[in-house]
Amino acid sequence: MNQQTKWSQFGTLITVFFFWGFVAASNGVFIPFCKTHFHLDQFESQLIDSAFYGAYFFGSLILYMLSAFTKVDILNKMGYKNGIIVGLAISVIGALGMAFISTSANATFAMVLLCFFVIALGFSLQQTSAQPFAIAMGSQETGAHRLNMAGGINSLGTLLGPLIVSFVLFGSLKGGGTEPTLGNIKTLYLTLAGLFTFVAVFFAVSKLPRVTSDEKIETSNKAMTSLLIIAIPVFMLIFLNKWVVTQFGDDGKRGLIIGTLLITIGVLVNAMVSSRKNKEGWGAMQYPQLVLGMIAIFVYVGVEVTVQSNMGALLKTPDFGSINEKYISPFISLYWGSLMIGRWTGAVSVFDVSKNTKRILTAVVPFLAFGVILLVNWSQGTDISNFSVYAVCIAVLVVAFIYANEKPVTMLFTVSLLAVIAMLIGLFTNGEVAKYAFISGGLFCSVMWPCIFSLGVAGLGKYTSQGSSFLIMMILGGAVIPPLQGAVCDIDATSPGGIMGTTYTHFSYIVPIACFAYLAWHALKTRKVLKSQGLDFDNSGWRRSLKKIQNYPLIL
Repeated sequence: MNQQTKWSQFGTLITVFFFWGFVAASNGVFIPFCKTHFHLDQFESQLIDSAFYGAYFFGSLILYMLSAFTKVDILNKMGYKNGIIVGLAISVIGALGMAFISTSANATFAMVLLCFFVIALGFSLQQTSAQPFAIAMGSQETGAHRLNMAGGINSLGTLLGPLIVSFVLFGSLKGGGTEPTLGNIKTLYLTLAGLFTFVAVFFAVSKLPRVTSDEKIETSNKAMTSLLIIAIPVFMLIFLNKWVVTQFGDDGKRGLIIGTLLITIGVLVNAMVSSRKNKEGWGAMQYPQLVLGMIAIFVYVGVEVTVQSNMGALLKTPDFGSINEKYISPFISLYWGSLMIGRWTGAVSVFDVSKNTKRILTAVVPFLAFGVILLVNWSQGTDISNFSVYAVCIAVLVVAFIYANEKPVTMLFTVSLLAVIAMLIGLFTNGEVAKYAFISGGLFCSVMWPCIFSLGVAGLGKYTSQGSSFLIMMILGGAVIPPLQGAVCDIDATSPGGIMGTTYTHFSYIVPIACFAYLAWHALKTRKVLKSQGLDFDNSGWRRSLKKIQNYPLIL
């Protein structure tokens, strides 16, 4: 294979990375719009996240089951190129469906959920194919650099997505634009469908390298049964929630989301306990660090999504300025931009430079990324004068990076603890301080994925690929935790007096506090488990961890 990076091919490939970030980050703007348009409560509006992130779980589960039953790696059989093409075709169907219902007077929220599910189902297959494909488009040694570049394009999508979708919906970022209607999004989704189609056709006619893997398919019946049990309440949450609420009212709604959460965690804990007695049939789940990692990924993705997905409801409360959904996109953009800040800073560790140079870059890169965020928002007409105070939060992240010194356990524990403090500050204050404290959760989330992932797959040996698939399935957390926080917000409807002197919408950020606290505990617990197996990542260094995970990054 030519060791030079194939830039013309790679340039096309990274467009799908942009799409993933663009659509996922736009949910924070789309959720409050749908809440108003379809007259939803906060729990119902969060089902957009349930449909979107639930599709990642079902897509990965279906692929895993087909491979297990046929004893053939389905994706390896079709090839990564065809995997991307099929994934794009699925997303085209979802985007065209969204464009079609936007012109229908009979459009329902259930139709919107189905379209989001189909789009993300295609994204699931695209992600599974595109990331190893990016590594193959050049030398193995520079694969991590290409993934970091692709991640930068993804982050650009998360930065621009909320702003562009807000402009399409409301006609202006400054206010005074058009009245929002579902028809406003027709052009957006027709354009996305056209772009998906163009990229799929380009891939079909391009002479791209055939990338395959000869890794043996491991059948793990007990693990598969556990995942299928989890799938049942998740399916009900996404597609049967209306029936449950109709039959059982608000109690049914709360019971559904709490039941989904408890069943998911309970099944994983049972797997960890049962596999200690008999490892047969559990596959990668026989390793406690993997199951702990699955729970942690579930919590991490859930908290990353819920902080911003429920922010539209928070900003509409009087204590936070009664901000209309027309004007929330800069804050959603800043939140997702915060993840870009952290990821750009984390990418510094990939490059082979001196220790002093790394420290300088660690201090400079996050503020350069912040400058990009300010420039984009300013160019869209946003008043960025109040954003300057956010530099304090970025400075805290820089200190965390320097303190952790590329050690995954220390890094995960440190940023989790800082996130708990930030959420507590947001919970017990109001206005600008609370707003930026909550948004800073994006900074601390930004580096959690590689820490959790590297610790989760450590020591799995031949089960590393299967364990990676199981971890990616736990993106499911983004489907479950946001509706849980939304259900807390909805208590305001029946108890307008609030709690602890504030609204339940504000108090709902107790959910992210619990999530971040769990992740801090997870760092310490996993370190103990790995040490018992003779693995100490904080002593072996972050670069060694990175080599283990560079083929399995998540880009959202």
